[in-house]
Amino acid sequence: MANTTETKKAKGKAKAKSRTAKGRASSSKGADSARGIKEGPPRQPGVERRRNHPIRAKHGHVHLILTQAMPHLGQAGDLVKVRPGFARNYLVPQGLATFATQTNLRMVEKHRQRQRELEAARRADLQSLSAQIAQRSLTIEANANAEGHLYGSVNADQIAAALKAEGFPIEPDNVRIEGPLKELGLYSIKLHLTQDIDSEVKLWVVPTHTDETAG
Repeated sequence: MANTTETKKAKGKAKAKSRTAKGRASSSKGADSARGIKEGPPRQPGVERRRNHPIRAKHGHVHLILTQAMPHLGQAGDLVKVRPGFARNYLVPQGLATFATQTNLRMVEKHRQRQRELEAARRADLQSLSAQIAQRSLTIEANANAEGHLYGSVNADQIAAALKAEGFPIEPDNVRIEGPLKELGLYSIKLHLTQDIDSEVKLWVVPTHTDETAG
Protein backbone atom coordinates (compact mmCIF):
# COMPACT_ATOMS: atom_id res chain seq x y z
CA MET A 1 0.00 0.00 0.00
CA ALA A 2 2.83 2.41 0.83
CA ASN A 3 4.46 1.82 -2.55
CA THR A 4 1.19 2.56 -4.35
CA THR A 5 0.80 5.85 -2.45
CA GLU A 6 4.38 6.95 -3.28
CA THR A 7 3.89 6.08 -6.96
CA LYS A 8 0.77 8.23 -7.14
CA LYS A 9 2.58 11.12 -5.50
CA ALA A 10 5.47 10.86 -7.99
CA LYS A 11 3.07 10.84 -10.95
CA GLY A 12 1.29 13.86 -9.53
CA LYS A 13 4.55 15.80 -9.23
CA ALA A 14 5.55 14.88 -12.83
CA LYS A 15 2.18 16.12 -14.15
CA ALA A 16 2.54 19.35 -12.20
CA LYS A 17 6.01 19.98 -13.68
CA SER A 18 4.69 19.27 -17.18
CA ARG A 19 1.83 21.76 -16.73
CA THR A 20 4.27 24.37 -15.42
CA ALA A 21 6.62 23.90 -18.40
CA LYS A 22 3.73 24.17 -20.85
CA GLY A 23 2.52 27.29 -19.12
CA ARG A 24 5.95 28.90 -19.39
CA ALA A 25 6.20 28.03 -23.07
CA SER A 26 2.73 29.42 -23.70
CA SER A 27 3.59 32.55 -21.77
CA SER A 28 6.82 32.99 -23.78
CA LYS A 29 4.95 32.67 -27.09
CA GLY A 30 2.37 35.13 -25.88
CA ALA A 31 5.07 37.62 -24.93
CA ASP A 32 6.76 37.24 -28.32
CA SER A 33 3.43 37.77 -30.05
CA ALA A 34 2.79 40.89 -27.97
CA ARG A 35 6.19 42.30 -28.95
CA GLY A 36 5.43 41.66 -32.62
CA ILE A 37 7.98 38.86 -33.01
CA LYS A 38 6.88 36.37 -35.67
CA GLU A 39 8.15 32.87 -35.99
CA GLY A 40 9.67 32.04 -39.35
CA PRO A 41 11.68 29.33 -41.06
CA PRO A 42 15.09 28.57 -39.59
CA ARG A 43 17.96 30.74 -40.83
CA GLN A 44 20.23 29.30 -43.48
CA PRO A 45 23.51 31.18 -43.24
CA GLY A 46 25.18 28.76 -45.64
CA VAL A 47 23.03 29.88 -48.58
CA GLU A 48 24.54 33.38 -48.73
CA ARG A 49 28.03 31.97 -48.38
CA ARG A 50 27.45 29.62 -51.31
CA ARG A 51 26.34 32.52 -53.53
CA ASN A 52 29.64 34.31 -52.95
CA HIS A 53 31.85 31.22 -52.85
CA PRO A 54 34.17 30.63 -55.82
CA ILE A 55 32.89 27.96 -58.18
CA ARG A 56 35.32 25.08 -58.47
CA ALA A 57 36.02 23.25 -61.70
CA LYS A 58 37.17 19.67 -62.13
CA HIS A 59 40.68 18.39 -61.47
CA GLY A 60 41.45 21.02 -58.81
CA HIS A 61 40.97 24.04 -61.07
CA VAL A 62 38.89 27.12 -60.27
CA HIS A 63 36.62 29.21 -62.46
CA LEU A 64 37.49 32.89 -62.97
CA ILE A 65 35.85 35.74 -64.85
CA LEU A 66 38.39 37.74 -66.84
CA THR A 67 38.23 41.50 -66.31
CA GLN A 68 40.74 42.13 -69.12
CA ALA A 69 41.66 40.32 -72.32
CA MET A 70 44.43 37.79 -71.69
CA PRO A 71 46.47 36.03 -74.40
CA HIS A 72 45.70 32.31 -74.60
CA LEU A 73 42.90 32.68 -72.02
CA GLY A 74 40.10 34.81 -73.44
CA GLN A 75 38.41 38.18 -73.61
CA ALA A 76 37.07 40.37 -70.80
CA GLY A 77 33.94 38.78 -69.35
CA ASP A 78 34.88 35.24 -70.38
CA LEU A 79 34.56 32.39 -67.89
CA VAL A 80 37.88 30.53 -67.76
CA LYS A 81 39.34 27.57 -65.85
CA VAL A 82 42.80 27.91 -64.28
CA ARG A 83 44.88 26.41 -61.50
CA PRO A 84 44.26 27.88 -58.00
CA GLY A 85 47.86 29.08 -57.62
CA PHE A 86 47.78 30.99 -60.91
CA ALA A 87 44.48 32.56 -59.86
CA ARG A 88 45.47 33.60 -56.33
CA ASN A 89 49.09 34.56 -57.01
CA TYR A 90 48.73 36.41 -60.31
CA LEU A 91 45.39 36.90 -62.04
CA VAL A 92 43.26 38.05 -59.10
CA PRO A 93 45.91 40.22 -57.31
CA GLN A 94 46.77 41.94 -60.62
CA GLY A 95 43.12 42.77 -61.22
CA LEU A 96 43.06 40.68 -64.40
CA ALA A 97 40.27 38.40 -63.19
CA THR A 98 37.84 37.82 -60.36
CA PHE A 99 36.57 34.60 -58.83
CA ALA A 100 33.45 33.24 -60.48
CA THR A 101 30.65 33.25 -57.92
CA GLN A 102 26.92 32.97 -58.52
CA THR A 103 26.60 36.71 -57.83
CA ASN A 104 29.43 37.64 -60.22
CA LEU A 105 28.08 35.38 -62.95
CA ARG A 106 24.69 37.08 -62.74
CA MET A 107 26.37 40.50 -62.97
CA VAL A 108 28.35 39.40 -66.05
CA GLU A 109 25.21 38.05 -67.72
CA LYS A 110 23.37 41.33 -67.11
CA HIS A 111 26.34 43.22 -68.60
CA ARG A 112 26.37 40.95 -71.66
CA GLN A 113 22.63 41.42 -72.14
CA ARG A 114 23.08 45.19 -72.00
CA GLN A 115 25.93 44.98 -74.54
CA ARG A 116 23.76 42.89 -76.85
CA GLU A 117 21.01 45.50 -76.64
CA LEU A 118 23.46 48.32 -77.38
CA GLU A 119 24.92 46.41 -80.33
CA ALA A 120 21.44 45.75 -81.74
CA ALA A 121 20.61 49.46 -81.47
CA ARG A 122 23.92 50.41 -83.13
CA ARG A 123 23.30 48.03 -86.03
CA ALA A 124 19.81 49.43 -86.50
CA ASP A 125 21.27 52.95 -86.70
CA LEU A 126 23.88 51.85 -89.26
CA GLN A 127 21.27 50.10 -91.39
CA SER A 128 19.21 53.28 -91.39
CA LEU A 129 22.33 55.30 -92.29
CA SER A 130 23.11 52.92 -95.15
CA ALA A 131 19.62 53.35 -96.60
CA GLN A 132 19.82 57.16 -96.37
CA ILE A 133 23.23 57.32 -98.06
CA ALA A 134 22.07 55.09 -100.92
CA GLN A 135 19.38 57.65 -101.78
CA ARG A 136 21.81 60.57 -102.06
CA SER A 137 24.42 61.69 -104.57
CA LEU A 138 27.52 63.82 -104.07
CA THR A 139 29.25 66.38 -106.23
CA ILE A 140 32.95 67.20 -105.97
CA GLU A 141 34.56 69.84 -108.14
CA ALA A 142 38.08 69.31 -109.46
CA ASN A 143 40.45 70.97 -111.90
CA ALA A 144 40.51 69.15 -115.23
CA ASN A 145 41.67 69.61 -118.81
CA ALA A 146 39.51 69.51 -121.90
CA GLU A 147 39.77 65.71 -122.12
CA GLY A 148 38.38 65.32 -118.62
CA HIS A 149 41.63 64.32 -116.95
CA LEU A 150 42.08 65.81 -113.49
CA TYR A 151 45.19 67.80 -112.74
CA GLY A 152 45.03 66.30 -109.30
CA SER A 153 42.76 63.51 -108.03
CA VAL A 154 39.82 62.78 -105.76
CA ASN A 155 40.64 60.49 -102.85
CA ALA A 156 38.90 58.84 -99.89
CA ASP A 157 39.53 61.82 -97.61
CA GLN A 158 37.67 64.16 -99.96
CA ILE A 159 34.77 61.75 -100.39
CA ALA A 160 34.42 61.29 -96.61
CA ALA A 161 34.57 65.07 -96.13
CA ALA A 162 31.81 65.54 -98.73
CA LEU A 163 29.64 62.98 -96.94
CA LYS A 164 30.24 64.66 -93.59
CA ALA A 165 29.22 67.97 -95.12
CA GLU A 166 25.91 66.28 -95.97
CA GLY A 167 25.51 65.17 -92.35
CA PHE A 168 26.71 61.57 -92.67
CA PRO A 169 29.34 60.41 -90.08
CA ILE A 170 31.67 58.69 -92.54
CA GLU A 171 35.44 58.33 -92.09
CA PRO A 172 38.02 57.81 -94.86
CA ASP A 173 38.47 54.20 -93.68
CA ASN A 174 34.82 53.55 -94.59
CA VAL A 175 35.39 54.55 -98.23
CA ARG A 176 36.25 51.69 -100.58
CA ILE A 177 37.97 52.83 -103.78
CA GLU A 178 40.77 51.03 -105.64
CA GLY A 179 42.72 54.24 -105.99
CA PRO A 180 42.36 58.01 -106.42
CA LEU A 181 39.85 59.12 -109.06
CA LYS A 182 41.65 60.94 -111.88
CA GLU A 183 38.91 61.69 -114.39
CA LEU A 184 35.64 63.57 -114.52
CA GLY A 185 32.52 61.47 -114.46
CA LEU A 186 29.97 59.57 -112.42
CA TYR A 187 31.20 56.99 -109.92
CA SER A 188 29.54 54.49 -107.63
CA ILE A 189 31.47 54.65 -104.36
CA LYS A 190 31.18 51.70 -102.01
CA LEU A 191 31.10 52.37 -98.29
CA HIS A 192 31.81 49.75 -95.63
CA LEU A 193 30.03 50.73 -92.41
CA THR A 194 30.56 47.65 -90.23
CA GLN A 195 30.91 43.89 -90.67
CA ASP A 196 28.07 42.97 -93.05
CA ILE A 197 26.54 46.45 -93.44
CA ASP A 198 27.60 48.30 -96.60
CA SER A 199 26.23 51.13 -98.69
CA GLU A 200 26.89 52.90 -101.96
CA VAL A 201 26.72 56.53 -102.97
CA LYS A 202 26.71 58.16 -106.39
CA LEU A 203 29.56 60.64 -106.87
CA TRP A 204 29.76 63.24 -109.61
CA VAL A 205 33.24 64.60 -110.23
CA VAL A 206 32.72 67.83 -112.20
CA PRO A 207 35.18 70.45 -113.45
CA THR A 208 35.76 73.71 -111.70
CA HIS A 209 37.32 75.03 -114.95
CA THR A 210 38.85 73.64 -118.11
CA ASP A 211 41.65 74.70 -120.44
CA GLU A 212 39.05 76.13 -122.81
CA THR A 213 37.48 78.19 -120.07
CA ALA A 214 40.91 79.37 -118.99
CA GLY A 215 41.66 80.43 -122.56
